[in-house]
Amino acid sequence: MNRADLQVDGDGRLRHFLTVEGLHRDLLVEILDTAESFLGVVEQSVKKVPLLRGKTIVNLFFEASTRTRTTFELAAKRLSADVLNIHVDASATIKGETLLDTLRNLEAMHCDMFVVRHADSGTAHFFAQHAAPHVSVINAGDGRHAHPTQALLDMLTIRRHKGDFGRLRVVIVGDILHSRVARSQIHALNILGAGEVRVVAPRTLLPVQAHTLGVHVFHDLEAGIRDADVIIMLRLQRERMRGALLPSAHEYFRLYGLTAQRLGLAHPDAIVMHPGPINRGVEMDSQVADGAHSVILEQVHYGIAVRMAVMSLAMRRRLPGAEVREQEAG
Repeated sequence: MNRADLQVDGDGRLRHFLTVEGLHRDLLVEILDTAESFLGVVEQSVKKVPLLRGKTIVNLFFEASTRTRTTFELAAKRLSADVLNIHVDASATIKGETLLDTLRNLEAMHCDMFVVRHADSGTAHFFAQHAAPHVSVINAGDGRHAHPTQALLDMLTIRRHKGDFGRLRVVIVGDILHSRVARSQIHALNILGAGEVRVVAPRTLLPVQAHTLGVHVFHDLEAGIRDADVIIMLRLQRERMRGALLPSAHEYFRLYGLTAQRLGLAHPDAIVMHPGPINRGVEMDSQVADGAHSVILEQVHYGIAVRMAVMSLAMRRRLPGAEVREQEAG
């Protein structure tokens, strides 16, 4: 079964959200449009809608991530779902329980959705392949492979500031080799028809044959960000590095750090993004991170709406009255 077949049903509707790769443009646009509709909910005094009332969503994080876990939890609660946060460091997996046993035990508790984050690539796909038919799986980041909801919240941020993707020059700077975020962003940008996607990194932080991803490769930061509309800075993934791939953080900033002076090479209305957490003085200086071009905090804000959209779309066939509503609509 290929990625797209696992993620969508026969009508092209979302079942699981594991990777952006292989999905149709119309589905990505539907997620973004649905997220737009939820932005109003997020900004209301009572930040809840009853779409997932009675459903149980499990945040199953084998890797720490305060920002991602918190926004998934908020998104589920704003959809009125019950939320269970599994502390893996104190769970049975530490005692030797297999991933499949963990899945089966949680299914026995009548859980409806798993949000999975794991250091090993493919873990979310494993859960989706073995999950019961009524269960949906959302990938919250797996190894170096994918982080699809991060990519979609980035796309929503870009769309709200820039509109049509077709005329945009988007530049991704930093540790492309180890970044699941970069891979998901590149797939999403290409599916949505971005005018040009560039990556900028030292050779040691680029995957082999990076150009096959559908990007233009640069090793010089100033050349890479010239005339850019969107600049996405990435964190150095030191926890995934094997060996000395960089001389030092100081040297990296000297060559690849985004400063106000370098930002002046981009379009005057360029936006600066970062999936977080930011290492100030390594990827960018504080003047840029806190400056007028930065939309980093907006990314966090939009992340809740995007995750609400993904959860609601993945669960819509399992909601009470869904089949009746579809027959009436037909």
